[in-house]
Amino acid sequence: MSMINIGPAGSSGLGNVKGVHKCAEMGLDCMEVEFTYGVRMDLKTAAEVGALAREKGILLSVHAPYYINLASEEKEKLAASKKRILDSCHRAHAMGASNVTFHAGFYQTRTAVQTYRRIEKAIIGLQKQIARRKWRVRLCPEVTGKPSQFGSLEELLRLKRDTGCGITVDFSHLYARQQGDIDYGRALDQLPQKFHAHFSGIEYGPKGEKKHVRTTRKFFEPLARELVKGNLDVTLISESPKPYEDAVMMKRVIQNLLKA
Repeated sequence: MSMINIGPAGSSGLGNVKGVHKCAEMGLDCMEVEFTYGVRMDLKTAAEVGALAREKGILLSVHAPYYINLASEEKEKLAASKKRILDSCHRAHAMGASNVTFHAGFYQTRTAVQTYRRIEKAIIGLQKQIARRKWRVRLCPEVTGKPSQFGSLEELLRLKRDTGCGITVDFSHLYARQQGDIDYGRALDQLPQKFHAHFSGIEYGPKGEKKHVRTTRKFFEPLARELVKGNLDVTLISESPKPYEDAVMMKRVIQNLLKA
């Protein structure tokens, strides 16, 4: 039977300590700590959040800042991107969060092959630094919502195979990237038994993702039906504008399908 842990992205402005408490009170399983605009959490706070999460039985993950481009040819931008990821990893290790999610980069004027090679090289270098520091974290580059961004499912599965990194499967990004043409069962067949994932409602146009929106039961059920079929171990993070409320709905849908 699948093990599907569900929880919110961020704390909805409550702060991470209150966010963990709210997850526990609402019967949720996990929470993603968001470093959206920068890593502004000190290590002492990270350890406190981690201790509380363990006490409450809440699995933690981390989303590194959005300003990351591991394919950049500008040395300063590449160095800053690596520092943001490593700072995120340091806090993740301190709080016992194993998965560190980030958007890996952009094609810009490079070919897909050139972009892949630059990102592969950067991830291998980051993994060496993580191993040297003995941090128990896994880099999980994310499926992105626009074809102009590096991060198709195929690219990330290849990156996982070539570097041993993890993967964050944002199913709503995949939906937008593929203009709504998605077979969740086929996608899951390509994935490992254990992986990290995001989901929400999504608005998209010809260029892909526009914005995350509230998740409806109708939109979630096709994915939910496929998730419960396999013997999967998945952390599924709700990235909707109401992440707690929609995570509760998603958990209810999964529980009902598992009972059926």
